[in-house]
Amino acid sequence: MIAVIDYGMGNLRSVQKALEVVGAKAKVTQDPKDLKKAEKIVFPGVGAFGEAMKELKRLDLAGPIRDSIRQGKPFLGLCLGLQLLFEYSEEAPGVKGLCVLKGDSKRFKFKGEALKVPHMGWNNIVKGSAAKGQGSSILKGVPPGSFMYFVHSYYVKPEDKRIVLTTTDYGIEFTSGICKENIYGFQFHPEKSQTIGLKILENFVRM
Repeated sequence: MIAVIDYGMGNLRSVQKALEVVGAKAKVTQDPKDLKKAEKIVFPGVGAFGEAMKELKRLDLAGPIRDSIRQGKPFLGLCLGLQLLFEYSEEAPGVKGLCVLKGDSKRFKFKGEALKVPHMGWNNIVKGSAAKGQGSSILKGVPPGSFMYFVHSYYVKPEDKRIVLTTTDYGIEFTSGICKENIYGFQFHPEKSQTIGLKILENFVRM
């Protein structure tokens, strides 16, 4: 069973449905016990960094998330679910994230350019250094330059560049995917990225 974490802020049904399409049994849950029983965990999210951390603590999910990762369970963070794995975000000064990975999230800032914030719509991904190692498994069958669907105003800035799985250009080159041991994360929405996005979810399910 794959646990899809529900902390009240996420497109949970679309993620669950996409996982089921690729053959997984997925359960949307707020119960910490389900995280302990799950074989894999998906951590989707939309909304604000500070409010999300507040809800994770209220539901007593922050500790079980960290425990599951430490135990080596395959873990996939999506959009805000990726950002929350890091230490801080410019969106919520002074609020600590889950601190599983070192780094923070920055807001897109453009001077004199026509680029809009949030970054919304289709953009392509370029495979990074982590794609040559363990990260290659989740990108198996994903052609270089594949287009994915994005909706975000903030992007993660990992301290360790070796965990960068994919990058994307939107005025700047930013990290759009990470991989470290059993932890995977994407800034884009694979559940909304048609066939190629489903391929990524299928690869995660089959790990």
